[in-house]
Amino acid sequence: MVHPKIIPLVLAGGSGTRLWPLSRDAMPKQFLPLVGDYSTYQQALQRVGDRELFVEPIVMTSHDFRFFARRQADELGMSATIVLEPLRRDSGPAIAAGAAVARLRDPDAIVLTVAADHVIADTDLFFAACRTALAAAARGHIVTFGIRPSSPKTSYGYIRPGEVLDVDGARAVAAFVEKPDAATAERYVADGYLWNSGNFMFRAETLLRELERFEPDMAQAAQAAAATANTDLGFVRLDADAFRMSPQKSIDYAVMERSDLVAVVEGTFRWSDIGSWDAILDVVDRDASGNALRGPVTAIDSNDCIIHTDGRLIAAVGIDDLVVVSTADAVLIVPRRRAEEVKHLVTLLKEQRRTEATDHHRCHRPWGYYESVDAGQRFQVKRIVVLPGERLSLQKHMHRAEHWVVVHGTAEVTCGESIRIIHENESVYIPIGAVHRLGNPGKIPLELIEVQTGSYLGEDDITRLDDVYQRS
Repeated sequence: MVHPKIIPLVLAGGSGTRLWPLSRDAMPKQFLPLVGDYSTYQQALQRVGDRELFVEPIVMTSHDFRFFARRQADELGMSATIVLEPLRRDSGPAIAAGAAVARLRDPDAIVLTVAADHVIADTDLFFAACRTALAAAARGHIVTFGIRPSSPKTSYGYIRPGEVLDVDGARAVAAFVEKPDAATAERYVADGYLWNSGNFMFRAETLLRELERFEPDMAQAAQAAAATANTDLGFVRLDADAFRMSPQKSIDYAVMERSDLVAVVEGTFRWSDIGSWDAILDVVDRDASGNALRGPVTAIDSNDCIIHTDGRLIAAVGIDDLVVVSTADAVLIVPRRRAEEVKHLVTLLKEQRRTEATDHHRCHRPWGYYESVDAGQRFQVKRIVVLPGERLSLQKHMHRAEHWVVVHGTAEVTCGESIRIIHENESVYIPIGAVHRLGNPGKIPLELIEVQTGSYLGEDDITRLDDVYQRS
């Protein structure tokens, strides 16, 4: 039987507080290069880039992350339909809406859902599992990928496989079980249970029909939101009024644990949801002492540690089983066995109103990014990078003046009625209240130093008069 190609549905709207301080609300883990040179989102796109098996993916993300999703796809030379969720409603409504969008593209669509923050090694084994799942999905099964355990993990849910089905390599699901304690996890592994990866394949029509059986409000809301979606700057924006009518529920509770159509295909590839820093060890290469090191790190007589730095040298002597993570504005030190507790630490930091809990030192924007270099009572110095072809909003400030010095690239500067081209080692002054705009007309990133002076230097002192990104 010749099967249709698979429509990948990449779920890229979540956050990962357990991977703080690298992952934060403003830039979550799926858009960061945690393992390798590409972000896990980009790795997910590459994984479904084989056009003999997959077609152009659908990416589900949020309004805040839409430009990251598009830019990182562009960096790979890949196109994707990027669908924006108006608000978070857990995986059930997100997958339902994605399935509805896929069905509008192709009434017979077969959909593979993949999480943008998971790491999967062994691509050939992943493809083999997808082909088995494709055959099962074509026969009307809703397939979940179960991963052969490498150890008795207590941080994953498990699947108990049941009877063999009519597709070679697929079995019924006898039971889904929650995260176990250590002794139970050991028994599960001995008895042939599989890790529940949370990745699925199904006919869009089949999933939506099952949702209509078990969660009719969710099915109706998702289909209405997709049917009345609009296009905004090339993004597909789901109808907010329709989408918010959906109950908030995971796809596991909505369908997978209730449907008699669910099957499991075993994946023998290496997989991790990178739910905590400790999980990094499952998918990265270690040194001779069992350490996973990233960045400038020198370790002596240290074993089974995760040490990650964004640039500052970390030198370690005589430490074991620790997680050490250094960024520009925060350092995390935690025993590996307590890595899951980082989530509670972030909650405490938020209660203390620490901006480091949610925002990075480098603040990303649709046009590029900026980072603070120095600040005082009436001044602030920033480093600003504008990507080629991008430009900031036309704006003015009521309380500060700005002085820009170009150090790399070429700037197009609007100030009042004047439009000037500013080159390296040249500068321009923006008076208080002047209407201005900064753009990069060149082919390389524009880098400049901005010196702000004035009585108030907050980011909310911006009146936008025109913005290509349609920010309010």
